[in-house]
Amino acid sequence: MKANAVKERIMKIVFLAAACVSVLAVVLICVFLFVNGLPAMGEIGVFDFLFGKTWKPGNNLYGILPMILGSIYVTAGAIIIGVPIALLTAIFLAKFCPKKIYGFCKAGINLMAGVPSVVYGFFGLVVIVPLVKQIFGIRSGMTMLTASILLAIMILPTIIGVTESALQSVPEGYYEGALALGATHTQSVYFTMVPAAKSGIIAGIVLGIGRAIGETMAVIMVAGNQTRMPKGLLEGVRTLTSNIVMEMGYAADLHREALIATGVVLFVFIMIINLIVSALKRRAVNEQS
Repeated sequence: MKANAVKERIMKIVFLAAACVSVLAVVLICVFLFVNGLPAMGEIGVFDFLFGKTWKPGNNLYGILPMILGSIYVTAGAIIIGVPIALLTAIFLAKFCPKKIYGFCKAGINLMAGVPSVVYGFFGLVVIVPLVKQIFGIRSGMTMLTASILLAIMILPTIIGVTESALQSVPEGYYEGALALGATHTQSVYFTMVPAAKSGIIAGIVLGIGRAIGETMAVIMVAGNQTRMPKGLLEGVRTLTSNIVMEMGYAADLHREALIATGVVLFVFIMIINLIVSALKRRAVNEQS
């Protein structure tokens, strides 16, 4: 008994240490970003930095509004395109997929999750960009629409995996009760089990948003990377992450600090999204209880 108690204490210490390391890593990232980024905002001017429409480091103009809108528009497009497909796919896998093909479908989705971003970028560059160019008859297929389509493909495995797990965790009593009341299989799934898994579905969508807004390499390859205000779906854009990666290699002094400040803005965006989703999840749990 004493040996077991010692093992339990050791494992508690190990788990606590692991949790502390994770929290410490987040704290260090926050400290680095804010210590290096906030002075740049102060020097440039918070309003000029966040709402300025011109990014020309050579002229000391550091307005990131075009990149902020580019990130929002591209992410929104990916969510609009990808979420319905992901949810319907997860429902199919959880409640409609024949056992003979389930393993094949599940393996394919898991494989999608492991594909490197640069491979998705090559796919977008070789397949989606020419396709968009041909369909819409435009000079360049590197557009906001192209980036949204590619990101929609990239977020599918994340949302599908979490949503399917949420649906599988719903007690069978919900489904059986709906059948007992005369509902069909489809009605039982869509009107009983899906609402019961609302909090898990929301979590999956949030993870997808985080993946989309934080993606860099694939977006760089297909979005056009134009530092101007977004003008439409068929025009090029530059996102916050793309702006940091493309210029950090040669940036110095205020330019470098402005890029770190861009990272601060991105970090705050993700925090706001997580807070909103946490509130929605608590509301969904309260409604179910």
